[in-house]
Amino acid sequence: MQHRFFALISRMRYICRWGLMRNTFQENIQEHSHMVAVLAHGLAVIDRDILGGNADPDRCASAALFHDASEILTGDLPTPIKYYNPAIKHAYKEIEAISCEKLLSMLPEQVRGSYAPLLHETDESVRPIVKAADKLSAYIKCVEELKAGNTEFESAARQTEESLKAMGLPCLDWFMAHCLDSFRLNLDELEA
Repeated sequence: MQHRFFALISRMRYICRWGLMRNTFQENIQEHSHMVAVLAHGLAVIDRDILGGNADPDRCASAALFHDASEILTGDLPTPIKYYNPAIKHAYKEIEAISCEKLLSMLPEQVRGSYAPLLHETDESVRPIVKAADKLSAYIKCVEELKAGNTEFESAARQTEESLKAMGLPCLDWFMAHCLDSFRLNLDELEA
């Protein structure tokens, strides 16, 4: 029997983000998931090594890689629609859960237990870090678009920055204070 999970995961590159916005460059959920994994790993390292917390960087990075896997089957529903009201948000969460179960069913039964907490984000010690990394990735996308002169992302940048500040996650606050401004620099400035 051929298990189709990994073949479907490879199709993340076909699902574009920011569908309602004019983009200077497209971002797909595979690229986004990679960046979220990098950021989640970094936030967890900051938590553990700088702030003395007990976050697991590897677990956070793994969960982040799969945090949008359900969108392979559902597509990326734009945020203004997804969170328009509690009923839509709840219904979409149910659709995401069904999508994750469908993906899990495409794995060998012996490994489903290893992937279930990653797809369903059930680890309460990991979830806030992945959520912060996801929001941080969205903010970085806004910064990059604004840097390219695309004012379409001005209000999204403001709203996302406010959401990040409201999270109250010390490792995220540390990252924003010590790393975030670098995303506004050009290559020559980054290398200086």
